[in-house]
Amino acid sequence: MDALLDWMNTPAATLLGAPVSWIEVVGFVTGAACVYGVARQRAWNWPVGIINNIAFMVLFLGAGLYGETLLQAVFAAVAVYGWYNWVRGAEDTAAKGDLPIRDAGRTEILAGVGAVVLATVGIAAILTHGTDSQVPWPDAFVLAASLLATYGQARKIFQHWYLWILIDVVSVPLYFSRGLNLTAILYIGFTALCVYGLIDWRRTRTAAPTAATEKVPA
Repeated sequence: MDALLDWMNTPAATLLGAPVSWIEVVGFVTGAACVYGVARQRAWNWPVGIINNIAFMVLFLGAGLYGETLLQAVFAAVAVYGWYNWVRGAEDTAAKGDLPIRDAGRTEILAGVGAVVLATVGIAAILTHGTDSQVPWPDAFVLAASLLATYGQARKIFQHWYLWILIDVVSVPLYFSRGLNLTAILYIGFTALCVYGLIDWRRTRTAAPTAATEKVPA
């Protein structure tokens, strides 16, 4: 196992003056495939995402991004729920085999924003005083906001795309600052894929408003 981890962390290439490890390459490929699968509403995005989570756990731990490392572990656990929910969650709806897209209610939005703010402050304090993290605040925000976005993705809440775009905007300079240039470029691609996913989900709702939309009261 140690030999495998050592190989994963060996440079595969150099990008913008910084080495790119094999594990970063794996994270790049699986991450791009996962986001595309979400945008296309394909359930296979979840197992691919779990592989991506494992790759990034190794990568971020080595880069000193402890909040990001923990986030990937939680992502993997939530992915199991999301996978089940996408495949089986539609059985109680008229749209058999396809969980319908829905809007977030006002209460959900307010609760989500409050949770992200509180979690960001708490996690940043832990990273500042309990680790040698050089970037506690953006690391904490990405962790907290990504948990909420993943929950929204698992429930097929339309507004989760806006949150992912915000997370990507914060993540790109964060990863460049830690020398993870390929991952930063991947997140630029993620931003484009998120815009594509938002447009595609909106098109789906417009094409089949009755079958594809489930409105939650505020």
